[in-house]
Amino acid sequence: MAATINVRSMLGSHADALLKHESKSCPRSTLHLPGPDFIDRVFSQTDRSPVVLRNLQTMLNTGRLGGTGFVSILPVDQGIEHSAGASFAPNPAYFDPENIVKLAVEGGCNAVASTMGVLASVSRKWAHKIPFLVKFNHNEMLTYPNMFQQSYFGSVRQCYEMGAVAVGATIYFGSDTSRDEIAYVSDMFEEAHALGMVTVLWCYTRNNAFKQKGPDGKSTDYHSSADLTGQANHLGATIKADIIKQKLPVNNGGYAALNSGGSAYGKWDKRVYTQLCGSDENGQGGHPIDLCRYQVMNNYMGRVPLINSGGESKGAGDLEEAVWTAVVNKRAGGMGLISGRKAFQKPMKEGVALLNAVQDVYLDASVTVA
Repeated sequence: MAATINVRSMLGSHADALLKHESKSCPRSTLHLPGPDFIDRVFSQTDRSPVVLRNLQTMLNTGRLGGTGFVSILPVDQGIEHSAGASFAPNPAYFDPENIVKLAVEGGCNAVASTMGVLASVSRKWAHKIPFLVKFNHNEMLTYPNMFQQSYFGSVRQCYEMGAVAVGATIYFGSDTSRDEIAYVSDMFEEAHALGMVTVLWCYTRNNAFKQKGPDGKSTDYHSSADLTGQANHLGATIKADIIKQKLPVNNGGYAALNSGGSAYGKWDKRVYTQLCGSDENGQGGHPIDLCRYQVMNNYMGRVPLINSGGESKGAGDLEEAVWTAVVNKRAGGMGLISGRKAFQKPMKEGVALLNAVQDVYLDASVTVA
């Protein structure tokens, strides 16, 4: 399939640092890596039913990345998660759910992920044309004051009956309500598997304490630290998520920061930083690929695939940033990207181009696992 970008050129001055890096933290030979035979090689060993395996293979066989073992998914649940106005004002066409699905189809995605209402409103026209991944819970932003809590908006049975091949959910690990979210999402994932559906978990961390002030008085946000997100992934794999969505790590040392000043939090080991991430004993530093690889390691060494989110749209530079994120994910051993705002907050032609550029990273055989 013809490439739409040159990956090395798109990376610019970051090209050598990303494309030539060889990970010393965890050998790639110990990972269960994505590939055309991933279902036969890895997932066929699990207790998932043949119907779950078929539906996961359906996702892997769809779109421009079909048959590669990698995925590119369009997620548009921000109408609830970030409010419809804030999400769709940059491009009001996406108030219409059909345009969301059209973007995923024209963009060559493996699946479209959205809310129950969005996908149900167009299911008879589109559910047989592209795999549906229905999110059944959300944190809505109308409650005052805003809070960190997921509420479920529908049942697994409704997702199944609209023709979805997969369901998705978010758990805010670390929040006051995380124990309740773990319980009900576990139950709903069990039902989804019984119906033959793939389960995808957004493993996010949420707690104001995860923003810590250092000795210099400056505050650092550890919500996307490799160590905290890695543990969130491990919990997600435990409740039998088939795919885990996680933010790309931007730093490390969350546990170390939370265990300063005489406080005690969780259990941690400095070797997570030094040996497994290439950071120092306090979690400072580390190559982005090694930080992401630690997330893959927590996904049972890749037996549960990792997809990273594309992040918010900042306008200029979105394309380059999306390619950068895709290279990090692929070279770390991940299965792909689930990128939304960078694509749908633009005119459709530009959104398609961005999705295609991400896919080009996974189609480029010269971008190897580090």
